Amino acid sequence: MPEQPPHPNDQPHWLTPDELETWRQVGLMVHRLSAALEVQLQQDAHLSYIEYYVLAGLSDQPGHRMRMSDLAVLANSEQSRLSHLISRLERRDFVRREPDPTNGRYTQAILTEAGHAHLVEAAPGHVARVRDLVFDVLDPAVLDSLRTAAEKISERIDRREQQACLRKDTTPRQ
Repeated sequence: MPEQPPHPNDQPHWLTPDELETWRQVGLMVHRLSAALEVQLQQDAHLSYIEYYVLAGLSDQPGHRMRMSDLAVLANSEQSRLSHLISRLERRDFVRREPDPTNGRYTQAILTEAGHAHLVEAAPGHVARVRDLVFDVLDPAVLDSLRTAAEKISERIDRREQQACLRKDTTPRQ
């Protein structure tokens, strides 16, 4: 039987002092790491973190192209927000949009040569910053534990989202 999230009327299961401190440190780390990477990318490449992430995601795809709906999932972004981001990248000639050749109802974002060149130029500085802030301070065993923890948390989030979608789809409409 799948694990269910707590019911809103259940008594809270408060965090222990150690759990609370861990949670605070995780939150602080996520916030500060994101901010530090954003600053580096803005200074060195004039890109936001999400712009870099979208360009990198496109560069990993065959033909450097991806449906906008799939790119929104990759970027964990609403389609309207992604559309604005892609418009900004289009103005810089880093991406272009075209109808999907296999199904014209979809639009593809395509990394341009200029976008790829900018990404290639930006990547070494970004990787160096990631290495400096994360990989150089953790030994291999801790990195393995961090990866395992991140995978477990992501899997839990995915399961909860799937359960919520299933509940939403099976809720009777009035």
